[in-house]
Amino acid sequence: MDLDDALPRPDDLLTQLARQDLDPLSVAELEARIAALKGEIARSRRRMERAVNHRASADSLFRS
Repeated sequence: MDLDDALPRPDDLLTQLARQDLDPLSVAELEARIAALKGEIARSRRRMERAVNHRASADSLFRS
């Protein structure tokens, strides 16, 4: 069994996150949640940028 198979699918995590009841959270907890989500967005954007740059490099290498 691959370790990735044991982890929940990203869609499942996003669905759970979107369905979470925010009413019981305090303002400080909501601010912390927003900060964590912004950090995850930044991490995702960096990964996406690396993937795009890698693809562009590969394309230019084989374009000759």
